[in-house]
Amino acid sequence: MAKETPSDLGSMFQGAPARGEPARFGRIFKPDDAWLARAPAEPVLEPDLPIVDTHHHLWDFPRHRYLLDELLADIDCGHNIVATVFEECRSMYRARGPEAMKPVGEVEFVAGVAAMSDSGRYGPARLCRGIVGYADLALGERVAEVLEAEIAAGGGRFRGIRYSAGWDADPIIGNSHGVSGPGEYRRPEVRAGMKQLERLGLVLDAWLFHPQLGDAIELARAFPDASIVMCHMGGPLGYGPYAGRKDEVFADWKKSMTELATCPNVVVKLGGVMMRLAAYDYMMLPAPPSSEELAGHWGRYVRTCIDLFGPDRCMVESNFPVEKMGIGASALWNALKRLTAGASADEKTAIFSGTANRVYRLGL
Repeated sequence: MAKETPSDLGSMFQGAPARGEPARFGRIFKPDDAWLARAPAEPVLEPDLPIVDTHHHLWDFPRHRYLLDELLADIDCGHNIVATVFEECRSMYRARGPEAMKPVGEVEFVAGVAAMSDSGRYGPARLCRGIVGYADLALGERVAEVLEAEIAAGGGRFRGIRYSAGWDADPIIGNSHGVSGPGEYRRPEVRAGMKQLERLGLVLDAWLFHPQLGDAIELARAFPDASIVMCHMGGPLGYGPYAGRKDEVFADWKKSMTELATCPNVVVKLGGVMMRLAAYDYMMLPAPPSSEELAGHWGRYVRTCIDLFGPDRCMVESNFPVEKMGIGASALWNALKRLTAGASADEKTAIFSGTANRVYRLGL
C-alpha cells in the first residue's frame, strides 16, 4: 500500500466538465469564476462573528493554482476571518532527498506563507496560523524523524498531520492517496506510527468515508489520549453506488457518528462535503445556490454533528478551493451561520473559532 508520490498528484485534477454536463463527484477541477459571479446577491450575516477557517489548501498544479493571492481574495468576502489552518494537499514536496522526508517541503512552504501573513502586509487575518501536514504513519516508529523535522520546519505553527484512509470498492468513488484496500487505520504499522504522533502531542486529522467510520472509532478508542479531528463531517457519500439512497446513507452515517461522538478525544469539522455528498449537481445549475439553499442541502448533517458532539467539539471549515467548485466563500459562511442561528453567543464562538483555537493551539 505505497502512498502516492507528488508526481502522481496531478491525476487528481481534471478539466472542468462542460457547464450542463453532470458533475464528476469525487474529483477536483478549477472553479468556474464566471459561473460563481452569477451567485445571487445576499448580505453577510453576523459580519463581526470571528471565524477560524480550519481547513483550506494552497497549491500550484498545472491546471489549478491556489496560492496567497487567491486565498486573500476569498478571505475578503465580508466575513470576519481571523485565522486559518492549512490542510495538507501534497503541495510543494521536496524534489530531492529521502522519500519519507519529502512532505517536509510542504510545511516549509506554508510556514513561509504564514510568515508573510504575520508581517501584517496582507491584512489582519492570521493565515496558516496552524499547519496540518502529512507524514506516512505506515513508517511506524520511523515516522518520528519526519514529524520532528516538520515541527522544526513549521516555525511554531505545525500542529499535526492528516492521514487519509478513504476507500471504496467502486472505482467511481475515488479513494484516498495510495490507499488500495480497507482497514488502513487498523494496520499494525500505522498504529505504531500513531504512537509517535501521540507521543509528540500532535493532532491527527482523520479522513475516510462514512461506511468506514468504525475504523475511526476503533482508532480513537485505541488512542484515548490522542487528539483526533474528523474531517468533512465523517465523509458521507452520495454518488456512484450511493446515489438515490439519501435516507439510507444518512441513517448509516448518523449511527456511526453517534458512536464516534462517545469518544471524547474526537472533534468534527463542519463542511467539506461538496465532492462526496453530492447533495446537488452544481454543473447542472445556471448559477450557484444561495446560502439558504446550501443550508437546506447540508442542514441535517451539520445539525446532527452539533447535536452529537456539542459546540465545544465542532469547528467550521471552508475546504477551499475544493468547495469553490460549487459555492462562493460568502455564501458558504452564510450557510453555516444559518445552520447555527439558534445557538447562543457562546456556542457560536465555540463553533466558529473557540474549538479550533483550543484543538490546534492557535494562541488567538
